[in-house]
Amino acid sequence: MYDEKCPYSIDPAGRDIHGEAAKLRARGPATQVELPGGVVVWTVTDTALIKRLLTDPRVSRDTYQHWPAWENGESELARTWPLAMWVADRNMITAYGAEHSRLRRLVAKAFTTRRTNALQPRIEAIVASLLDQIADLAADGPVDLRATFAYGLPTQVISEMLGVPDDIRDELLGIIGAWMTGEMSEEEAATLEERVYTLLARLVGHKRDHPGDDVISALIAARDDEDGPGLTERELVDTVLLTFTAGHETTANLLDQAIYALLTHPAQLAMVRDGRASWSDVIEETIRSEAPFANLPMRYAVEDIEIDDEITIAKGEPIMISFAAAGRDPAVHGPDADTFDITRPTRGDHIGFGHGVHYCIGAPLARLEARIALPALFERFDAMELAVPADRIVPLTSFVSNGHQELPVLLRSGRTAS
Repeated sequence: MYDEKCPYSIDPAGRDIHGEAAKLRARGPATQVELPGGVVVWTVTDTALIKRLLTDPRVSRDTYQHWPAWENGESELARTWPLAMWVADRNMITAYGAEHSRLRRLVAKAFTTRRTNALQPRIEAIVASLLDQIADLAADGPVDLRATFAYGLPTQVISEMLGVPDDIRDELLGIIGAWMTGEMSEEEAATLEERVYTLLARLVGHKRDHPGDDVISALIAARDDEDGPGLTERELVDTVLLTFTAGHETTANLLDQAIYALLTHPAQLAMVRDGRASWSDVIEETIRSEAPFANLPMRYAVEDIEIDDEITIAKGEPIMISFAAAGRDPAVHGPDADTFDITRPTRGDHIGFGHGVHYCIGAPLARLEARIALPALFERFDAMELAVPADRIVPLTSFVSNGHQELPVLLRSGRTAS
């Protein structure tokens, strides 16, 4: 039974994302949760309700228009909340209505099916290069596949797509990595915000002076075109930040979790190797069971939304979607929803990349990278195993980003050993 007097205090470090998701699900389809900084939000765990809300025009992601507590960015909360960077940006994700459509059209040009498929040879080349590099590292002992492979591949792919130089990329990745943590002070958050926008201004300035055949150059051209779509400088910068962040973090978590799942479920890996299941099955079941973003702040009720006889989300109240909870919703995936099973009939019935107008525009690219990377890795190192017991693999310090801090493995090849 839902208790409006007792919001659940979420663990900002995300030490047990799925345990918390189960507790929240038990409280009802939507329940109030306290985030770091004392901000109370409605967290939605029920898949059917999530789909309903993500397609409801009464739900917005525009913090400036529809969250009264934000006061158009002038409130004390807006200035001091440690999680402000999650909601303060202005881009296609946070825009509402026609503004969202205008901004999404600009970015969608870079992620058409044709352009995504055309990246396959380049992705294959990057994967081959990374595998050679980690093979060299393997001589010295365990290799962290999170850092070297799961993270290395998508960061290089998205950097090339956007046109981000290596020196800026590395600094930007460091800032975003710190930003993803759920445990951050007001001062640390303010410092990160200043650093990221200083760096992004430098990046945009560099691309204005050195345009190329890349996404950032195209966005700058749209921004600077007097007859263009009216892209503001803030929208330009925040769209670059969004595309870069979402373009690597979700894919890194997908690869990380898929590798971990197969190494801890050898019978499932054997099914792929002998043809009883496909790599696409692995990918979809991984997205279902380990949503790349576990929880995603925030959305807002544009007007009162009645959920049921007991729950009404009032106009202006914030909403957080629990994609982790939805992925393991027993109403959709059965009583064994916590089990990794690549033959599960509902493995593709997930919303791990969103739903509705805000469905992740880069999802086809993430899947393509995984379809190339995973079989290449497991073929190259066909006797690979975890270097430490599974229970010593530590999750990221985040209630949003769902991956591991490290994924240490022994990169063994049965063919070489024989």
